[in-house]
Amino acid sequence: MRRELCEALVARAARPELVFLTGDLGFGALEPLREALGERFFNAGIAEQNMIGVAAALASEGLEPWTYTIAPFCYARAFEQIRNDVCLHRLPVRMLGNGGGYGYGVMGPTHHALEDYGVLSTLPSLRILVPAFDSDVADVVAAAGASPGPVYVRLGRGELPTGCRAPAYAPWRRLRAGRGPVVVAVGPMAGVAWGAFAQDGDAGPEVWAVSELPLALSPPPQAFSDALAGRTLCVVEEHVAQGGLGQALAAWCLTNAAALTGFRTVTAAGYPSGTYGSQGFHRRESGLDAEALRGLLA
Repeated sequence: MRRELCEALVARAARPELVFLTGDLGFGALEPLREALGERFFNAGIAEQNMIGVAAALASEGLEPWTYTIAPFCYARAFEQIRNDVCLHRLPVRMLGNGGGYGYGVMGPTHHALEDYGVLSTLPSLRILVPAFDSDVADVVAAAGASPGPVYVRLGRGELPTGCRAPAYAPWRRLRAGRGPVVVAVGPMAGVAWGAFAQDGDAGPEVWAVSELPLALSPPPQAFSDALAGRTLCVVEEHVAQGGLGQALAAWCLTNAAALTGFRTVTAAGYPSGTYGSQGFHRRESGLDAEALRGLLA
């Protein structure tokens, strides 16, 4: 999604208040943005805590700061600055975290973001955007830019199934209708789930994509609530179970007395074999691949 991100920000670069800060990341991808912004493009170096603090100061002066780095270097390394400098002051800093979930593959757990939106959803006023498809990125950038408060954008790799066309961006989207279980997936995992059941008939699962969190800021629409009656709900996310959408939706279902017949979650299992590999390898170990999803709901 880096190319689409760059294009969307270049289109927005005419705004004189926009300032972009990168944590020594984006080479071979963000050069057009650097050219468009000139002196408003800063390489903050491998100093993410300082980058977030500087962005908070810029926002307090009425500017529109965007920060960019590998996801765990944003939410984990700079958590104190996000909490104290950005969220407690409700400042509109847009934080771009690249490589959500197992996106950085063989680089291992230091580069994986498996608890990011769970951790960040504990902070006040923070909006979390997780585009599912490449075509979502322009709308996500527009939504983040228009937000009056802090935003975290979890970027991954768009995985649109062959022969499918992504519907227009929305926080919650039904990707396929079906009379079977209701499958809801966060961000790019929606493409995996959609592809797993794309060839099923009407009796197959109904698949939804979620691209905005937490539920307090982006509650499920009525159509989703109506679809749950008498069915099993399965939540799929490349994130640990603790603090994930599955836990939040379980609480939401109890609060709203959803008439489910079953509830399942498929989440990131960490490193069961103690071996590091590609994103696909880690997904398979966690049961987050298309074959495993089909077997789970067979």
